[in-house]
Amino acid sequence: MGRRTHVLPGYRITTGLTIVYLSLIVLIPLAALVVKASTLGIAQFWETVSAPRAIAAFRVSFGTALAAALVDAPIGLLVAWVLTRYSFPGRGVVDAMIDLPFALPTAVSGITLTTLYAEHGWIGAPLARLGLKVSYTWLGISLALAFIGLPFVVRSVQPVLDGFERELEEAAHVLGADRWQTLWRVILPGVFPAVLSGVGLAFARGIGEYGSVVFISGNMPFKTEIAPLLIVTKLEEYNTSGAAAIAMVLLIGSFVVLFAFNRVQQTLQRAA
Repeated sequence: MGRRTHVLPGYRITTGLTIVYLSLIVLIPLAALVVKASTLGIAQFWETVSAPRAIAAFRVSFGTALAAALVDAPIGLLVAWVLTRYSFPGRGVVDAMIDLPFALPTAVSGITLTTLYAEHGWIGAPLARLGLKVSYTWLGISLALAFIGLPFVVRSVQPVLDGFERELEEAAHVLGADRWQTLWRVILPGVFPAVLSGVGLAFARGIGEYGSVVFISGNMPFKTEIAPLLIVTKLEEYNTSGAAAIAMVLLIGSFVVLFAFNRVQQTLQRAA
């Protein structure tokens, strides 16, 4: 047998550079976080992450991240559908605006949302007269996280809709299916794994989001304090081990979410 060749030139060099880069950017920092958190010991680690204030912060971060991701699912699907199926003036501008949460500094978006939805803001004032308070509540935090997470859903679904075979929809119409039946039985099963992937990414991102949330949350302990803010608070108190312990919970939570969503997505794709 001849010597095995690789398609890409310099396979060993490129693979080595990839491993080095990932180690420097991802693996070593995460390992340092684990090592720092492990200095507490099991008992002290558990005491830190199970403190009432920490539990309340976890509840806010995980709860609002889940709520925002669930809201982004139908809205992201709708936006992706409009961008892929319809042509209209300014379509390119709208498509580019979807990525603004990626490019915009999160602190800027947080300040903007807080100003707009405060009780005296342009949008918050009419809502306040209706008895609905947004800023400094769980609703405001979920709103900020929905803003951050929407591009994940749209960009996950958009290429799937672009490659979706129109013949399947036409066949459904020929067989007598109306628009709603075509949507529920033909289109949604095909794009659901992509929606699930986008929701998982939005959820994982929202768990650790700080900049866009810290202003609109109000930072009230046991009410609207988020876990990333608790990490910053512990760092300001020079309690780096405690901050690392809180960060470890967020890291594990994000990993479990991504792993679970990926497994479900793979199962659905195999079933299809």
